[in-house]
Amino acid sequence: MQAEYQQRREQLMSKIGNGTAIFRSAPTAVMHNDVEYAFRQDSDFYYLTGFNEPQAVAVLAPSHPEHRFVLFVQPKDREKEVWSGYRCGVEAAKQVYGASVAYPIAELDEKLPQYLEKADRIYYHLGRDRTFNDTILNHWQRLMRTYPKRGTGPIAIEDTGPILHSMRLMKSQAELELMQKAADIAVEAHNHAMKFTQPGRYEYEVQAEIEHIFRLRGALGPAYPSIVASGVNSCILHYIENDRKMQDKELLLIDAGCAYGYYNSDITRTFPVGGKFTPEQKRLYEIVLEAQKQAIAQVQPGNPYKQIHDTAVRVLTEGLVELGILKGEIDKLIEEEKYKPYYMHRTGHWLGLDVHDVGVYQHGDDNPQILQPGQVLTVEPGLYIVPDTKLAEDQPQTDPRWVGIGIRIEDDVLVTSTGHEVLTAGVPKEVAEVER
Repeated sequence: MQAEYQQRREQLMSKIGNGTAIFRSAPTAVMHNDVEYAFRQDSDFYYLTGFNEPQAVAVLAPSHPEHRFVLFVQPKDREKEVWSGYRCGVEAAKQVYGASVAYPIAELDEKLPQYLEKADRIYYHLGRDRTFNDTILNHWQRLMRTYPKRGTGPIAIEDTGPILHSMRLMKSQAELELMQKAADIAVEAHNHAMKFTQPGRYEYEVQAEIEHIFRLRGALGPAYPSIVASGVNSCILHYIENDRKMQDKELLLIDAGCAYGYYNSDITRTFPVGGKFTPEQKRLYEIVLEAQKQAIAQVQPGNPYKQIHDTAVRVLTEGLVELGILKGEIDKLIEEEKYKPYYMHRTGHWLGLDVHDVGVYQHGDDNPQILQPGQVLTVEPGLYIVPDTKLAEDQPQTDPRWVGIGIRIEDDVLVTSTGHEVLTAGVPKEVAEVER
């Protein structure tokens, strides 16, 4: 992968001209007192370096005569490494990660100005690390004060996101192989969960089975907190307590994916705990499934991204009208968003190093993002007949037989040169397949 990281850095440097780009590693995060969560590197930082340690800074300086790629890292320290794990160190940062030069992180303030003073701008994302934000701003302000004497230096700070994130949106073959592996592991986990689920078991038992397979197959773990939501819990979009005993004649919604080599999968399936849908569950499920199928069909190169959501909304709205849950003319219901009490989220998101991956969805009101080969996205329509729903104006009271049913179906889809490929197609979703 080092050749690919280098290629990404070169591509970014070709886009920033005489600028200098600065990237900060992720901070460590405290779970409680002096216990930390497992470290997870910042996605932008990892995308460009593959370096997986905290307290590091990467500098890309395409106009510097010698040092185009600079790393500041923690130095080797035997005593600290005994407690918290081995460090790459300064020398290996050059040898293993291809840095032109590497320095101890403590020398950042001393060394950084030489990579900024002849740049015409600084590329840096002002993120959550306010202390480091201040470090960059202070360097910039000092250089601006001396600009009249030298006539060189960065006259602006520009966010790295618009350039870098458009690169991350297009997945390479190596990235797609990692994403397919993440998808395959999650497919196996979901299929096992369907067989394992039965009335009387607890949601957390299903969660344990899923996440056992994640780790057993070499994944880093869940890509996000696993949602295992039975009964009325399926109407809570981000339900993660997973502590309810599952009952016959209710649904189980599982939204779970894994991270493999830092790349993520994201799958949702909804199925009957006892093996058979009730008539109401089956009818709502068929509407959601048809909405997903038609939305996936819109994943074609050249189509606007928003067409996926618009297609799903129309199918869902038509289905709700047919069932008498909504009333009115379809186009007007959509225009006035009368469906939103039952379908309140978008139909998908980009997928990659982040579960909700970077990338623009719309370039202004009249310029939609166009789907291109190499993009990966989720397609996840749903219906949630939430108890005590606040109804849209002029809409009928919901028949109690529908209340408490929540359904979502989600797959990971790659845009190809000729259409699309569903990376998670191995998890069944047809009614006849999920019933038992």
